[in-house]
Order: sequence, then C-alpha cells, then structure tokens
Amino acid sequence: MNLADILAQLRADTTDQKINIPSTWHQGRTAYGGLSSALAYQSAKLAAPDLPPLLTAQIAFSGPLSGEVEIHSKVLRRGRNSAFIKSEITVGEEVGLSCVFVFMARRESHIDFEGLPRPEFPPIPEDGKTRSGPPEFFTHNMDYPEKRLILGMDKPRLANWHRLKEREGLDPVANLICMGDALPPSTMGLMKKEGMISSINWQINLLTDAPETENGWWFLESETHHAVHGASSQYMTVWNSKGEPMMTGMQSVALFV
Repeated sequence: MNLADILAQLRADTTDQKINIPSTWHQGRTAYGGLSSALAYQSAKLAAPDLPPLLTAQIAFSGPLSGEVEIHSKVLRRGRNSAFIKSEITVGEEVGLSCVFVFMARRESHIDFEGLPRPEFPPIPEDGKTRSGPPEFFTHNMDYPEKRLILGMDKPRLANWHRLKEREGLDPVANLICMGDALPPSTMGLMKKEGMISSINWQINLLTDAPETENGWWFLESETHHAVHGASSQYMTVWNSKGEPMMTGMQSVALFV
C-alpha cells in the first residue's frame, strides 16, 4: 500500500480513528518514523477547517507502532494567524508517537535571510539506475542511487537522493515529512560494528508553504554534531532537485552500541 492510500484512510469527520499500518512500512519492530509522522500530520490537518500552512512540528517517538493503531488529534489553540494541534498515535493504551504541529499564516517582514551552507549535490539518479530495500522494510517504497550506509567509514555525515516510488495524489507536505527521515541516523556512519539505534524525537521546520521537486527527488542530508553516553544529536536538511532548502530538522538518537 502506498503512502497516499494509507493517508486516505483518515477521515475528516472524526478526530479519533483507527487504521492499519502495513508491514511493508516497518523498520524493525516499529513503523518507519517518517510514515508515522506523516500520518500524524494528516490527522492534524483534518482536525480543523481552513488551516494555514504548516510551519513547524515537534515529534516524539515514544514507543513502537505496528498493526492496528489509533490516531487522536485535538486543537490546543487557534488564533487569527496560527493553530497548535496535538496528534498522538497509540497501540492499545501505549502512546507510540506524540506530536505538536504549528500551522501559521506567513506575514510580511523586512528580514529576508537564508544562510544554509550548500552541500555538493551529486547528479540526480537516472531512471533504471536506482535500488530499493527489501519488501519487509520501508525503503522498499523508495528509490535511491546506492547503498545507504557502510559501517566503519568514520564519517558523521550521510547524504543521498531519495524519492517515493508512488507519489500520485500525495499532499506535498506529507511527502516531504515522510521522506525527511528516510536516511539512517548519521551517527551510524561512525559505527565500527552493527548495533541497535532508535530515534527519540524530531524537530522540523518547513521553509516553504509549497514544497516541490522534479520527479519526486529529495536530497537528504544528516550530520551528527555530538555523540556520547548512548545518545547523539544531529542536524538534518532536505533540499529539492534545484538545490533549494525545503525543510530543516534536528533529531536526538538513542545508541545501544
């Protein structure tokens, strides 16, 4: 089942609903974080009419999600220009994902600044020269040009082109959120041996009201700036096919190695 079909299970006439997460969107024993975040966003977007564009979100990955889940959304505050909406995804009584989404209308400002350092963008992969993950892993739903991670490289940065295979009828923001977490945590580039890791949270900031890219390709960039005592902190950026920044993020990752 593709992302658009999964999101289409959510209805606008209720803020509490149940859906099934297909096993083809798992990463280990839980659903892929980008998928569960996109589900929470879709539920939040349906929680109130005439919302302004999404500006930012705080996402906590508090437990595993799989099979039948319940999604709950409620408006925390609605003002003239902004709305704060909380979404939770639960399995039984356990909360697996808790998010606060901030939707805000843009205002005129005398400040117009963008200072993100530009990476060196490799060529966008040609059709027929990509690979995907195994059917039981979420990357089976994506295209990317080469192996996503090699241990023992002693590099705290990962970056690569990724796209969803099926994108028809998909909300551009849901697409961006789903893809924004597709890279392995960049701390894995420092690992000398295999071991368990788990994302703890994710702060995202949307840099545009209408994210767009050519042929679905996003350049994902993640760089660890601190890792010690079983946890790491990383910065993340998503660029479009023109090399324009679409979303930034920051994530804390638990390390069991």
